[in-house]
This record gives sequence, structure tokens and C-alpha cells, in this order.
Amino acid sequence: MIWLIGSRGMLGSEIARQLSENNIAWVGSNSDVDITSPAALEAFAESHDSTAGQTGNAAANGTVPEKITWVINCAAYTKVDNAESEADKAKKANDDGARNIARVARKIGAKLIHISTDYVFDGSASQPYTEDFPKSPASVYGKTKSDGEDAVAKEMTQYYILRVSWLYGFRGHNFVYTMTNAMNSRPSVRVVDDQRGTPTCAISLTSVILKIISASANAHHLFGKNAAVPYGLYNVTDGGETTWFGFAKKIYEYGKKYGRITQDCEISPCTTADYPTPARRPAYSVLSKDKIKAALKIKLPDWEDMLERFMKSERFRAEDF
Repeated sequence: MIWLIGSRGMLGSEIARQLSENNIAWVGSNSDVDITSPAALEAFAESHDSTAGQTGNAAANGTVPEKITWVINCAAYTKVDNAESEADKAKKANDDGARNIARVARKIGAKLIHISTDYVFDGSASQPYTEDFPKSPASVYGKTKSDGEDAVAKEMTQYYILRVSWLYGFRGHNFVYTMTNAMNSRPSVRVVDDQRGTPTCAISLTSVILKIISASANAHHLFGKNAAVPYGLYNVTDGGETTWFGFAKKIYEYGKKYGRITQDCEISPCTTADYPTPARRPAYSVLSKDKIKAALKIKLPDWEDMLERFMKSERFRAEDF
């Protein structure tokens, strides 16, 4: 069984959907279980480790798994700018919380998938960051996420840390919804054109997460497969790269194509200096995906293809956010 922490968030809700669609038993927790409290995490694990059938998620064959074998941590403090003035809150969730979850996962003998970010780098590189490139976060958010990575690696060995970038999904605030709403309400928008990275859809990221689980040597009782992916740190984003301005232009193109944007809107580029924020953003945060592609023997989808799939989906709900 899978314990999904942060199951109602942007990524967590997509993982929950795909787990349910694949008839994979899982149990979710959110703000009802405080990840900054080791006692709360342990109590939840103990109460669900042998009673998964009571959560409403059953395995395809109708049997009830008796053990939590995987923990997926999607919980985090993600308010990048607010973290500059709320450093303690960010640390408790992203560093202490990650450590607590890793300890509980190790205690119950479960493997951990932990989500991290491209913000562990300062953006001074000029070619895609590999997993072993020295970290140098330039913001409080990036520092706490970097420390969270280190905490997980220190506490256990059976873990997968996945660094992602520019994530968007169907549930919650994200750049795609923000731009769609802005383009539907303003005659023009200005978007930063000197920060470069890779948009990543929660759909494709979730697909990679499930592939990691399915390939695990000890996941045969869930998926019937017995091929292991080495534990460790992996970069996982969609393919290609662009700027926020380039991202916005594609949002407008697909928005008009699929009726998500119903008026004309002029999109113009600006610089980071034109749009100052409390937290410093990486100027370049493209991540190399060679390691995960080799480990899973997969080809990652292009970010433009995933954006189009996202924007034409019947689940698209920008007006709700």
C-alpha cells in the first residue's frame, strides 16, 4: 500500500487520481497529519499500516494490503516569496518535515519518494544541471528544500528524491491558470524572458513516479514486476526548455485554440529587474534528465505537448483558481 502525504495538493491530487485509476491501494494524509510532528506521523502510520481497507481505497483483486510499503511525500511549503519572511515555517515543512517523514518511512520499512526542486541551484550555469552538480540555493525556499534533500539522504537509504521544475497541474494555483485568467481579463500582460527552465505537467511527473514504483524489486505484489531502479537522486521534468515568456506565449496559443482564452491579449517580454520579487529566482534552471531516462528506459514528453494536452483536457479549471 502507498501512503500519499499531501494527497489534496496540486501534485498529490494527480497522483491520487492515477493510483485510483490503476486500482492501486493507497491512503492519503494532508493537514490532518502534521509533518512537523514525529508523533503525529508515527501515529498515522501505526493506525493505517494494517487497516488500509478502511480508507476506501482497495486493491484491484479486492484484497486488503497489510503494510505501507511506499511513502510519497508531496507536502511542502511552496510560497517562494513568503519564505523570505517566513523562514521558520519553510524550514519546519521542507527540512524538518522531510526528516520526520524519512524517519517514519525507515521505521516502518517503507521506501520513500520525496519531491524537491530546481531552486536548489542559483541559476548561474549555462548547461543543464546534473544530479551531482554542487547545490547553491539563492533563496530561503531553495535552501530549505536543499536541506530537506540532505535530511532524507541522511536518514535512510531506500529513497528516491525527484527534483522537478515549473510544475503545474489541474488542482491549485499555478502559472498556467494564472496566465489564462490574466489573459482573459487584461488587454496585455508582461512576462519575464530572462529566466530559463522547463515547464513540467503533474500528469507526466506522476507517470514517472508510478514507473519507479512499478520497477522496484519489492513492488511485485502491486504491479507484477521485479526490475529495480537504483535508489538516489533524480531530475524529472518534461523535455525541452523555454523562458517564462515563451511558456506564456504557448499558453496563449493553446488557450485560444481550445477556447480557454476568449479575448485578444498582447504578451510582451520583460526582465527580472522589471519584475522584482522578495526571493531570487534562478536565471537558468534546466535539469538534465539523462539519469532517469536511462534508469527507466523511457523518453520524457516534450513540455509543449504536455501543455497542449493539459489545456484541452476536460479537467482544466483555471476559473476555479
